[in-house]
Amino acid sequence: MIILQSRVASEWVDYNGHMNDAEYARVFSLAVEALMDHIGLDTSGRARHGYTIYTLETHLCYRREAHEGQPLGVELTLLDRDNKRLHVFFKLNDEAGNLLATSEQMLMGIDIDTARPAPFPSPVEEAISALPLAAPSTWPELANRTIAIRR
Repeated sequence: MIILQSRVASEWVDYNGHMNDAEYARVFSLAVEALMDHIGLDTSGRARHGYTIYTLETHLCYRREAHEGQPLGVELTLLDRDNKRLHVFFKLNDEAGNLLATSEQMLMGIDIDTARPAPFPSPVEEAISALPLAAPSTWPELANRTIAIRR
């Protein structure tokens, strides 16, 4: 599912002439915001439910360079979930479908008043339930990786 479409902004381009590594993280952060909007946690939904989502962990892999003005699309795969967490995998692709980067993230639902983890509000839970959940056998190849020097 395509969750976000964007373009490489000129201010995202660094001294090497391509999108700076930190800006890939920005695009994936924008994808989390788009996911939040999709499940009913836009500005009004956050206020209405007193609920938000925090990112607990992220693993970003860079695959190709992106250049100024280049169209970008972020694809979402829901890997796993429980009553207050989402394990998601994002693929950042260019207009030709080439993989530019991936970001695997663990997201936590948070009660805004207590700043503590809490179960998803019912309407949000229903929206999450409507998202396709990938079977572990169909997870993207780059999901569930660890960082290590292979010997």
